[in-house]
Amino acid sequence: MIDVLYFAWLREKIGLAHEQVPLTAGAATLADVLADLRARHAALDAALEAGTAVRFAVNRRFAQPDAAVASGDEIAIFPPVTGG
Repeated sequence: MIDVLYFAWLREKIGLAHEQVPLTAGAATLADVLADLRARHAALDAALEAGTAVRFAVNRRFAQPDAAVASGDEIAIFPPVTGG
């Protein structure tokens, strides 16, 4: 299992702040996990498809899609936010 945390407006659109999901067999990178999450959540798929500047962290360190992931990891997804 991996823990996934959603922040800001993405959390609101998905309707979850946190979820635990199984790590799919053969998934070795953040990109693999994101592909599974996109299939689960249309709002995440739309955000990533639109080229929104979404940032990711694996175990509290900013990460690129080629970052390695393993069972027990925490993945955080941060969409861009505005405000003051």
